[in-house]
Amino acid sequence: MNNRREFLKKSLLGGLALGTGSVAGMAQSYAGAATKKVQSQRARKGKSVMGFRCAPIPEVRAAFIGVARGWGHLTSFANTDGTKIVAICDLRPERIENAQKALKNAGRPEAAVYTGEEDWKKVCERDDIDIIINSTPWELHVPIALYAMKCGKHVATEVPIALSVNDCWALVETAEKTQRHCMMLENCCYDFFELATLNMARKGLFGEIFHGEGAYLHDLRDLKLQKEGYHKMWRLEYSKKHTGDPYPTHGLGPIAQIMNINRGDRIDYLTSMSTKQYGLSLYAEKLYGAGSPEAEFAYKMGDITQTLLHTVNGHSLLVVHDTSSPLPYDRIHKLVGTKGYAIKYPEEKIALEPHPHNFLKSEDFKTLVEQYQHPLTKFIGEKAKAIGGHGGMDYTMIWRLIYCLQNGLPLDQDVYDGVTWSCITELSERSTLNRSASVDVPDFTYGDWKTAKPWPVIDMDTVFS
Repeated sequence: MNNRREFLKKSLLGGLALGTGSVAGMAQSYAGAATKKVQSQRARKGKSVMGFRCAPIPEVRAAFIGVARGWGHLTSFANTDGTKIVAICDLRPERIENAQKALKNAGRPEAAVYTGEEDWKKVCERDDIDIIINSTPWELHVPIALYAMKCGKHVATEVPIALSVNDCWALVETAEKTQRHCMMLENCCYDFFELATLNMARKGLFGEIFHGEGAYLHDLRDLKLQKEGYHKMWRLEYSKKHTGDPYPTHGLGPIAQIMNINRGDRIDYLTSMSTKQYGLSLYAEKLYGAGSPEAEFAYKMGDITQTLLHTVNGHSLLVVHDTSSPLPYDRIHKLVGTKGYAIKYPEEKIALEPHPHNFLKSEDFKTLVEQYQHPLTKFIGEKAKAIGGHGGMDYTMIWRLIYCLQNGLPLDQDVYDGVTWSCITELSERSTLNRSASVDVPDFTYGDWKTAKPWPVIDMDTVFS
């Protein structure tokens, strides 16, 4: 085991250099971002993992790195048959304790514990793990994912999967070289209305969908500014050094899947703009007083960032980010098609031809949603609601991930999806810093989007018959 670790450390040292080292390092790498050109294409060094299948894994053995954000994922795993939780890794003892309690409550044995700053490497090096669930602060997503794949592990990473375009390329290249799954855990793709509208779209209810809107509007001022909130206040540190949209995937992911991004269409370029910053300074003044360092700091993150994306097929997507204003939670989830329209927030509504000027009445809407309920939520939805996790979408996502691994199926989101949705973080900042100039979005699929099939509606009745 010691020889294997030494080999891995030497062989992976170069690969880890591709990963983001710190928020400060990212800030330096973004210096001059407005004038540097993004490398939109690279020569492929491995084999495509579009539609990648691995050998079936009857018992999925998982390790969890980070069990604050990852606590819900661990609970979902522990309540799904055919799984084994091998190890948990976190810096805070109380989180380890909570994770062990969750395992006990699910009738599972305790997992091996790791608590050191770099113990995640030891976890990845173990020989009895199939998949790493990475729920750490943003800056660790890429280093852990790269190391895990090079150790032969599949990896599923919290959102966003990466913060820079270079790191996005590193994930793609490593997934293709190692032939490992690298999935971003975008739970919003598994919410009930999002899946229902996917089903409606696949069955042609909206006609051709040519515009979509998504968002992450969530008041996080208290969590960002309270010292006991995010570990070492990592999210506030990012807001000090960056503007643009650091968290685009919750709103973008479900829309992108419905609009066949990377599967028949792709994002070609974007333009972005941000407002000035008010929310963090005003809230810091409330918490710590006028004249305090927290209130006086010149935060770079604008309160509202809007990013408009244009696709090769001439369609558009609008993504909005705001975590610093006193506003209700909202992901928008708006679809505009040639035959109809749907929106989720603040109330789920649908309008269809031949009466597009009026939303469907309550009973008609309810009937339509029941008719087009996605087979996945029909099959697992009640259990998902009972176990919980953002209303059940977390459990649905984890259950589906496990099912695909157990049966050797392609995952619903692959590495190309994760990096395409996440690269908006750096690119929106580049555009914002350059008077909203358009910025090219790389084709991380190396052209495979032209022939890739859209994400299907899985018929669970057929699967289990």
